[in-house]
Amino acid sequence: MLTADESGFNEFVAARGPALQRVAYLLCGDHHHAQDLVQSALLQAARHWERIHTSPEAYVRRSIFTANVSRWRRRRFDEHELIGDRASAAHPDPALRMTLIEALDQLTTRQRAVLVLRYYEDLTETATAQTLAISVNTVKSTHRRALARLRECAPELSELIGRTS
Repeated sequence: MLTADESGFNEFVAARGPALQRVAYLLCGDHHHAQDLVQSALLQAARHWERIHTSPEAYVRRSIFTANVSRWRRRRFDEHELIGDRASAAHPDPALRMTLIEALDQLTTRQRAVLVLRYYEDLTETATAQTLAISVNTVKSTHRRALARLRECAPELSELIGRTS
């Protein structure tokens, strides 16, 4: 028989697991790393469930982001990832998808996180700042620089990026 805490945790994982997986994938660009990020974050959440059970989503998302930054910092050598591992990205046009993946790889971890949270998760600047534990002004400047970098790296994405910043 499951306790109330175990039942609540299992319900949270069942309800939010796929969305957390998608966010992790968008942050790191690799399905296997995304699975590891989510698994680590959920393990931490399970350990602290009594404390976070009323609002676990923010805790888990922050854990995913922090784990991704830590993984990126530890990686001192150049990983050669196969683009084919990322073939299920959001855009149906394969050439445009490849261009988008290559352009996103040119962004810093923070820039990529801000774009994922703002456009994919549809968070406000304030919510993005809270999720990443940075100021709203940092979100704004990071967002502006990320879009400028995308325009510079891949002008053919101008239709997706638009002129807003």
